[in-house]
Amino acid sequence: MNLFLDEQKALGYKSPAQKARVLTEDWVDRHVFCPSCGHQSIDQHPNNEPVADFFCPNCLEDYELKSTKGAIGAKIVDGAYSTMLQRLLSSTSPHLFLLSYNLEHLKVSDFLIIPKHFFVPGIIEQRKPLAPSARRAGWVGCNILLNSIPKTGRIFFVKNGVAASRQRVLDDWQKTLFLKDAKSISQKGWLLDVMLCVEALEKEQFSLDEIYAFEGHLAGLHRQNRHIKDKIRQQLQVLRDRGYLEFVSRGRYRVV
Repeated sequence: MNLFLDEQKALGYKSPAQKARVLTEDWVDRHVFCPSCGHQSIDQHPNNEPVADFFCPNCLEDYELKSTKGAIGAKIVDGAYSTMLQRLLSSTSPHLFLLSYNLEHLKVSDFLIIPKHFFVPGIIEQRKPLAPSARRAGWVGCNILLNSIPKTGRIFFVKNGVAASRQRVLDDWQKTLFLKDAKSISQKGWLLDVMLCVEALEKEQFSLDEIYAFEGHLAGLHRQNRHIKDKIRQQLQVLRDRGYLEFVSRGRYRVV
């Protein structure tokens, strides 16, 4: 995969923001395949498409692109908070591409996708309303909290300037699809929260008691639930059945 941006594509643009948009959109258009179906390329939507920037002509999945100069931070600035919450409940919500680039060398540093089935209200942070003196006074934006998304939901095409194999990307995508079967946002939220707890242990194998140590944390996130340990065991069962975990022995699991 060629990681260099084509400087010629931005000739005639004066605004740095416009140049960055043109260069990064051109790179994605030329080099990125569809992680959902493996189609060799994705296409750009017409300008000003309200929902997405790219789509796959084969499986029709939509993708939104957000680019940044330098490293991708822990928070991604997004649009209106109310609109984002509405999109979480919509089947037409796009997957999210994140691209970082080195301006000096005009080269892609990182490029990853966050599948839309990882988006739940818990990863959306409401920003303060704009001041009364602002042009859009009272408008409320939001941030996407990347640290609230399990590592499984951050699928890298390019990481630290090194491209992953096509098969690795496709395999990593397939591992996430069980989340699409969640019957509700609440059920999906529970699965993601338990996945984050498993990741926090930083162990290939772990015990049920080690996950129980997160009981207080999970109780704070799901205040309506009075049976946290029972819910933890239930989520571990689902993750085992879906191939995310493997049962090793009584009370012990392994991350696949």
